Amino acid sequence: MAEAQSSRQDPRRWKKKQPVRRRVSQICPPPRRPLTVADIRPGMENERLGVVRDSMFQNPLIVKAELGKPRERSCTLPGIDFNYGLYVRGLDGGVPEALGHWNVFRQQPTCPHELTRNYIAMNRGAVKAGLVTARENFLYRQLNDIRISDQDDRHIKKEMPSLPPNMTFGVVARPSTPFFDLLQHRYQQLWVQEQKATQKAIKLEKKHKVILGKLYETRSSQLRKYKPPVKLDALWHMPQFQKVPPHLDTFFTEADRQRAIKAHQEEHAVRQGTLRMGNYTHP
Repeated sequence: MAEAQSSRQDPRRWKKKQPVRRRVSQICPPPRRPLTVADIRPGMENERLGVVRDSMFQNPLIVKAELGKPRERSCTLPGIDFNYGLYVRGLDGGVPEALGHWNVFRQQPTCPHELTRNYIAMNRGAVKAGLVTARENFLYRQLNDIRISDQDDRHIKKEMPSLPPNMTFGVVARPSTPFFDLLQHRYQQLWVQEQKATQKAIKLEKKHKVILGKLYETRSSQLRKYKPPVKLDALWHMPQFQKVPPHLDTFFTEADRQRAIKAHQEEHAVRQGTLRMGNYTHP
């Protein structure tokens, strides 16, 4: 019973444990320093025979990496208390200095540099003076050494064009697609109208075309069109078959038959064979 009362009265029993604070050197240990002769133990990778010096362990081409350990660096590093980086001294004075003073940045003086020669102006002056040879141009440049000034602000002093106050800059938006014209085939109709107008203009041009001279028929042209008459001989028939009508007629009407006979008679003169029903004589 006494132990239970003592545990209730002891406030340290229910108090939360404070986290253990570690130093920076414990969280980020310093880099490993280079090996020395005193650090070498029997069985290590860097154990050597003969004369051994500390400078041997500072050569990265000789030092070997130990098994299960990072490679030793060959350069010597300062101690644990050394701070790496640039130390900035607080010379600004803080907030009172910023409110009470105004430090103006002073431009650093630039080193003078040689100006570029203005060959265009020198050549123009030499031509105006009547100097054309290389020797004369060289002497003229020695006497009149014209340089291009750095303060030449002609491109800055150029007046800008006056623009209207309501001008909008940028790229003009593309007009919307005429969907109604596409659905109604408006462009096809316009193209058909243009083609009809073009054909009509061509016909009018041909109609109003002036014939320069009259064509006359020559003897050669008349002979070319002339068709010599063909004497038609009656077909020979046996006496017993002279009055027998044909049993087969391939023409629908008598007019078709007469047209076919007429065409055959017109081509009779230029065909080959006994009945003049073969190929043409001319190619």
